[in-house]
This record gives sequence, C-alpha cells and structure tokens, in this order.
Amino acid sequence: MDFLSVQESVDPERIDIIGICGWGGMAVNAAAIDTRIKATAAMTMYDMTRVTANGYFDAEDSEQARFGKRKALNAQRTEDYKNGSYALAGGVVDPLPEDAPQFVADYYAYYKTPRGYHPRSLNSNGGWNVTSSLSFLNMPILQYSSEIRSAVLLVHGEKAHSRYFSETAYGKLTGDNKELLIIPGASHTDLYDQMDIIPFGKLKAFFEEYLK
Repeated sequence: MDFLSVQESVDPERIDIIGICGWGGMAVNAAAIDTRIKATAAMTMYDMTRVTANGYFDAEDSEQARFGKRKALNAQRTEDYKNGSYALAGGVVDPLPEDAPQFVADYYAYYKTPRGYHPRSLNSNGGWNVTSSLSFLNMPILQYSSEIRSAVLLVHGEKAHSRYFSETAYGKLTGDNKELLIIPGASHTDLYDQMDIIPFGKLKAFFEEYLK
C-alpha cells in the first residue's frame, strides 16, 4: 500500500485488494488495519489462524489440543535448528487415498494436475515448513474485522468445506457495504480457476460501485 499510494499511475483513493484462500483472510485483516484500502474481495476464504488453533470445523478447539500442537511444533524448531534446515510438512497427499475426504480430493485435482501444478509450488511438492504455522496459534487475524468501514465482498462455494470461514467472518462485519455471495454447487478449489464459476461480473460491479 505504501508503494501503490505514491505511484503516479495509481489513484490512491481507488485501491482495492483481492485475496484467495488463505490470503482471503489476510486481505480482510489488511482491510481492518489499513484505511487506504477502499474495497476488499475475499474469494473462497480461509481463516488460517482459526484452522490452525482449532482444527477443521473447530474439532480441536481445546487448551489440551493446542498445547499438544505447541509442544510438537516447538520440539520441531529445536530439531530444525540442530539440523540447520527446516523440515517440510509435505504438500497435497500423493497418491490420493481411496478414502480421502472430498476436499482433499479437490486439492489433489488442482495442485497435482496441470490445473495448478508448478515445480515451485509448495502445495504441489514438499509443502510448507512444519513449523510455519506456529505463530497462527496465538494470532486471531480477524479480531477487529467488525471495525472495517470500507466495502467487503466475501465469495464462497456452496459445497466448499471452508464455507464456514466466510460465514463466520461475514457475521462479524458491520455496515451496509458488506456482502456474502455463495456460489451454488461450487467447491473450494472451483473458485481458484474455473472461469465459468468465478463471478467476474459481480466482482467488476462491486469494485466499480465502491471505487468511484
């Protein structure tokens, strides 16, 4: 934002952001702190802090479960320091187990195929550092999302396992310039690259309205 705001080719009063998946939550968090952002769209949003601290669908939301995660992750930090390198958590499981949950199959169909595979993609290959999510355990990124005054559009798939992130986030937003759009039949990864499903027309209209 610092950079964009001083570029001659940029109108600093018409800057918006779009975040996808985990960066969708980060985009909403950015809007909560940076008043220079005039409109925010979060597509198929993940709240990475919530899923790290509580597990999927909040199934691990307990002090004991979080303590176990902290203990394991801090032990791994010691091992990483000893070894002089970071252990990787592994990307999307490959080969795909027959009993894999649907959302894992959806990730496989994206990251392990030409749709989304890239030799430098962490999810396509070795994955993130095992310890990279440790700080998320103590950092709820949407703490002050209710105080966002600029426009926010949350877009999520009806069939996405992650839909509850956007629904919860929308419940905290205030003002008449906030909207939650649910795409019928869409999965989480459909909003990554399925051109006939991504609501480009809605995005265009949203930004045109709030970046006048």
